[in-house]
Amino acid sequence: MTETAVILPPVALVLGATGGIGGAVAAKLAERGYRVRAMHRRASEMQARIPQYQWVQGDAMNGADVMDAARGASLIVHGVNPPGYRNWGKLVLPMIDSTIAAAKRHGARILMPGTIYNFGPDSFPLVREDSPQHPVTRKGRIRVELERRLEAAAADGVPVLIVRAGDFFGPAAGNNWFAQGVIKPGAPVAAITNPSSPGVGHQWAYLPDVAETMVRLLEHADRLPTFARFHMAGFRDRDGSELAASIRRVTGRPDLKLKRFPWLPAMVASPFVPLFRELLEMRYLWSREVMMDNRNLIEFLGEEPRTPIDEAVATTLASLGCLPERVDGVSRTENQDSQPGSISASSTGRAA
Repeated sequence: MTETAVILPPVALVLGATGGIGGAVAAKLAERGYRVRAMHRRASEMQARIPQYQWVQGDAMNGADVMDAARGASLIVHGVNPPGYRNWGKLVLPMIDSTIAAAKRHGARILMPGTIYNFGPDSFPLVREDSPQHPVTRKGRIRVELERRLEAAAADGVPVLIVRAGDFFGPAAGNNWFAQGVIKPGAPVAAITNPSSPGVGHQWAYLPDVAETMVRLLEHADRLPTFARFHMAGFRDRDGSELAASIRRVTGRPDLKLKRFPWLPAMVASPFVPLFRELLEMRYLWSREVMMDNRNLIEFLGEEPRTPIDEAVATTLASLGCLPERVDGVSRTENQDSQPGSISASSTGRAA
């Protein structure tokens, strides 16, 4: 009697599964048949709330916890930052070092969302994967060093995939400009704020599209170089008014006022309000056009996953409580209940 070998589905450890990008990637991986393992300080509570994942007790800032959680995983999704974006300089690099060490020990690939912070004006307006990385901010310098460490790990045999996109928006996106700067969550949209300088475009990325892109790339892992970077185009608001136009269409409110972001008051309050300091550091990305070149992604995949903008905006607004119970077929309650990442980022970290 011959024995039939049991082939188990691959295991993906998602660090930051309660955050925006981590939650979106975890959901897509589960759809594709991965066994998703997620780490949290309150694992038993999370297991009851999101039972489709395997929750393990631990902290993404603890290297031993990450090492233990990665046992048996073929993929580690690094979707975390220090809680509240505090102590970046002290914590971000040790966190990626822990992920690298775990991936090296257990033979896993690292998947990480990249940021535009790595680049300075000398790479604008069209940023390619090989554009020079000359950051002009503290966060940018840290992110450059982070990617340098990942590239060194890849040279040592650890497969790395970085996908860079524009400003995230979507259901359960966590800390993001859309929910913190463009509209006010929790009530019907009364006004729209545009952080861009007059006539300056901006690049947005719908989280489910980013997650879908990442998973499609993983499905072609045999074609990926050991250190792979891809840029997404996402939704390109050509002059700063097109996202607002979509919000007006979705809400059925063509009269919604478009306001300028209050940069001057934010500057005055920044010594006392940490959030304003963080926003001001990134102001340079709103004062000039910055777009990512996705030609390498198109060449590799054949297309970039892209949800129609009005559908993406409707789903996002519904999840933020900014639409009636049902607008254009999107149910606010159903949408919130269906998103694993709809729980706010915990003390294990926030989406990168």
